[in-house]
Amino acid sequence: MKTLLRIDSSPLASGTSFSRQLTAEFVRKWQLTNPDGKVITRDLSTTNLTPINAEWIAAAYTPEASLTESQRQELSISNELIAELKEADEYAIGVAMHNFSIPSVLKLWIDQMVRAGKTFTYESGKGVGLLSGKKAVFLVSSGGVYEQGTPAAAMNFVEPYLQSIFGFLGVTDTSFINAGGTAQVRNGVAPAAILQPAFGSIHARFQTA
Repeated sequence: MKTLLRIDSSPLASGTSFSRQLTAEFVRKWQLTNPDGKVITRDLSTTNLTPINAEWIAAAYTPEASLTESQRQELSISNELIAELKEADEYAIGVAMHNFSIPSVLKLWIDQMVRAGKTFTYESGKGVGLLSGKKAVFLVSSGGVYEQGTPAAAMNFVEPYLQSIFGFLGVTDTSFINAGGTAQVRNGVAPAAILQPAFGSIHARFQTA
């Protein structure tokens, strides 16, 4: 049985968030292709994520057997998030571009789940990802258009960052599906028209799966 981890990071509700509509459509198609599959849903806007602090760092580098109860509590959400990543075979991650990069809650999630000995390790001085064999698709919405080949492509820090961090964790099978130009809704363009090309890319992905 395959397992998909759906992650949403937009602060907007499902009806108004473009990235949430993308992840919802991806999950719908995935479930049709994998009727016996399991979907884990993680909404980062409702998850209690805090910035990494000195206590967290100390706990993360303390041997499991030596952890105090306070340290175990400090790492509890991190352990929960990592367990979801390890259980899933594939990740569908909704990303609303904020200031040319990822939402702050998505960065908090990344900081909690990138842990030595859990999602990566070092061998002969080189980082080795422990999530190899997984797939990740990033469903990105942005007010402007920042895809490769466009004038504003150099301002897109979403794709290089996510490719780098997931590659470091061993997830090298990554792809991006973009819904750019969402700001056009302010000029009367229908959301469905903006989403249609991205939906087409999602559908094509499953037709060739």
